[in-house]
Amino acid sequence: MDKLIVLGTGHALTTKCYNTCFAITDEQEYILVDAGGGNGILGILDEAQIPFSHIHNAFVTHKHTDHLLGMLWIIRKISMLIATDKYEGNFNIFGHAELMQNLLTLIEITLDKNVAQWLGKRIMLCPVENGQRENLIGYEFTFFDIHSTKAKQYGFNVKLKNGKTLTCMGDEPYNPLCRKYVENSDWLLGEAFCLYGDREIFKPYEKHHSTVKDACELAEQLKIKNLILWHTEDRNLSKRKELYTDEGKLYYSGNLYVPNDLEVLEL
Repeated sequence: MDKLIVLGTGHALTTKCYNTCFAITDEQEYILVDAGGGNGILGILDEAQIPFSHIHNAFVTHKHTDHLLGMLWIIRKISMLIATDKYEGNFNIFGHAELMQNLLTLIEITLDKNVAQWLGKRIMLCPVENGQRENLIGYEFTFFDIHSTKAKQYGFNVKLKNGKTLTCMGDEPYNPLCRKYVENSDWLLGEAFCLYGDREIFKPYEKHHSTVKDACELAEQLKIKNLILWHTEDRNLSKRKELYTDEGKLYYSGNLYVPNDLEVLEL
């Protein structure tokens, strides 16, 4: 059964939840998408009961700290397992070419040689181009440039083993140039920085982010069947699910999900 494990749901500066990242799984192998901003990802993977020995593929959307830096800790942990013969096969990290160079630089300046020695041997940095397709553990991924106005960023559309489609647009609003990858998706993963009613407080548009209203209106227009909202503020986390759902349902008629960290969704 295809599942999405929510590892984090917050934006870059949240302290009450982890930065937005997740895993897709067939309940045997796990594909990581982003890793948050620090070594908290190690504890979160432990809580989610995701064994490193079953992680062989990862994708990073862009270079911002809350998406990229946690991957350094994943690399460090897997390199230790490789060195002690507790990890089989390679660990493949996908992302656009500029980002892979950024990650290589970070590895070289922050991690010891006993970690870096596995680069190109067992830990593989895999640059992808706009429109490139890859089959990862039976999932058919198509990576695409989201045409960010900030840091270069890629998302993806993936055909799941159950035949449904899931689209990840990273952490920025939809660009019409990506329509063919997004429209009619069974699942859409969208950022919603805050409620529309709180836009003057959190200034989402200044940061090139969306509100719940914006994300839900978009999903309705693009005929999305299931919408997941995350990459949010954390001011009122205990009521976030209720508040975001109430606002979202005013603009979107499909199935709306506002998950908390460590929730598991059946796709």
